[in-house]
Amino acid sequence: MNEELAWILQAQQGDDEAFTRLVEKYQTPVFNLCYRMLGEPEAAEDATQESFLRAYQNISRYDRQRPFATWLLSIAAHYSIDRLRRRRFTLFSLDAEREDDDRPTELPDHDAPNPEQETIRHEEQARLQAALKSLEPTDRAAIVLRYWYDFSEVEIAESLNLTVSAIKSRLHRARKAIARQLTENAPETRLERMPYGSPAL
Repeated sequence: MNEELAWILQAQQGDDEAFTRLVEKYQTPVFNLCYRMLGEPEAAEDATQESFLRAYQNISRYDRQRPFATWLLSIAAHYSIDRLRRRRFTLFSLDAEREDDDRPTELPDHDAPNPEQETIRHEEQARLQAALKSLEPTDRAAIVLRYWYDFSEVEIAESLNLTVSAIKSRLHRARKAIARQLTENAPETRLERMPYGSPAL
């Protein structure tokens, strides 16, 4: 039995310390998913806490045949979709003046090649986040799960309670929309597969 499974079994038996270890392990990927979905660090923090609360409340229902990360990230995706749908402003209104304010504070990266490259990277990330913001919530979730968390189309379909064909259609539509927006703003920027749990920025 691996360590994570042991924590899960203990958490299902009411061991809060074991659940805390699961939180520590997955806090960063869950926050990054929520940030990609919601676009604001404060909202992402709240969504992360709520996602773990829901996971805690439903840990006894977790099916151990399913990867725990998939189950947990699905909870976070669903909660983020609900948050977006409750918002009364249009998702297609991209407020460029707020992008810098919404960016989480980062420690200096001593391994960065040079400040100019870091500036370019931040600009590309800001454009990508703006493109994600323009998507319908479920399409955004499908893109984030696919390209930042490497979910298969089947896993995304299961997570979002949709058919695989619907997911394929949503991914195709969302990729075209993102590519169009990125091309209009910066022809050199491309959507690429991101490593699991990569930083939100």
